[in-house]
Amino acid sequence: MAIPKPVPLYPTYKDLKAVKLEEFPDLAAVLADTDQWKSKAWLWGQEFLSYIGRNKSEHTFTRFRSEVEKFLLWAFLVKDKPIDQYRKADILEYADFCWRPPLTWICLSNVEKFLIKGGLYISNSEWAPFRLMIAKGDISKPDKKKYRPSQETLQATFTAVNAFYKHLTDEEYCYGNPVQLAKKDCRYLIKDAQVKDVKRLTEDQWNFLLEVAHTMADDDSRYERNLFLIASLKTLFLRISEYSDRAEWSPTMSHFWKDNDNNWWLKIYGKGRKVRDITVPPSFLRYLTRYRLYRGLNKLPVPGENHPIIEKLRGRGGMTARQLSRLVQEVFDQAYEQMKARYGEDNASNFKEATSHWLRHTGASLEIERGRSLKDVSEDLGHASMSTTDTVYVQADDKKRAASGKERKV
Repeated sequence: MAIPKPVPLYPTYKDLKAVKLEEFPDLAAVLADTDQWKSKAWLWGQEFLSYIGRNKSEHTFTRFRSEVEKFLLWAFLVKDKPIDQYRKADILEYADFCWRPPLTWICLSNVEKFLIKGGLYISNSEWAPFRLMIAKGDISKPDKKKYRPSQETLQATFTAVNAFYKHLTDEEYCYGNPVQLAKKDCRYLIKDAQVKDVKRLTEDQWNFLLEVAHTMADDDSRYERNLFLIASLKTLFLRISEYSDRAEWSPTMSHFWKDNDNNWWLKIYGKGRKVRDITVPPSFLRYLTRYRLYRGLNKLPVPGENHPIIEKLRGRGGMTARQLSRLVQEVFDQAYEQMKARYGEDNASNFKEATSHWLRHTGASLEIERGRSLKDVSEDLGHASMSTTDTVYVQADDKKRAASGKERKV
């Protein structure tokens, strides 16, 4: 029997609490099954995701929504068994499914889950719960048969479904959590003892990128935002979301502040709903001043100033993470074209792969290589533990091993 094509189960957090099934006909059809457990499980998922959306970050909500949706779709359309009856073997069966899902459950790009037609939310036929990741710059024809989840994806799957079951046991909907036991026996999860490859630019590549951004802004003032943004992400070790306008936090110019010793800081709302202050070096102030003067503001921020740090060219208010990512991508694209023309495709390829998060990694890595205290860099990054910074960015032993390995002869 063919496995049915999946449909999305949950909208955005904003629409989640007020879902009216009559407005979601495809979802209503899935839940109209005579087995009442499906509607009950869907409501459990709605309750759990509402909690995540309210108490965690937007990124965590989106990630958990994807995994809970995937799990429930498998439970509804494949396993056809109430989720409060699952044991370790059922979760391992789900892991098998995730390792090799049907081709109709795989999409090639990130698309909207629902399309509005005639006042109804219709499932987007291009959407699927699994996504084949295509490397930037890969021109080969995508082949869904080659889909395999990465170790990071598998870990994310177990993390989200484990959190879901923890919620279900806390609320006494279930009387045990089969995920914790299954994770230990999952044959696809591999213990990681490999060298970490930090996705970053070299110092020369960063200088080239910055030069390109300068030229773009000098030639056309609408690129002043792009220049300011990439300088911020690299120098202040920011995540792109930390400059975005969110329901619970709007980054404003007054979040740049000066202490009694004339040190500048930036107050940031980051992961885990934590606020941290990041050191702002004097070298960055000229970028802040340049961007503010372009916007018709004073050279430097003053207390109580409520202008968005990065604002839209049209309309009012700050920008979303996706809009900010597009600004970064414009500079990466231009840097790729210019470096390709000057030095060839091989030298330019990093700019084709790079994402905004590379700039955070680049800034932190260069600071550690400069000799700055690991503790200070860790505080600016917002890591809960200094060991995280050490694991991700330092790897001094690996560098020594690589250097000594170059002496080997064939």
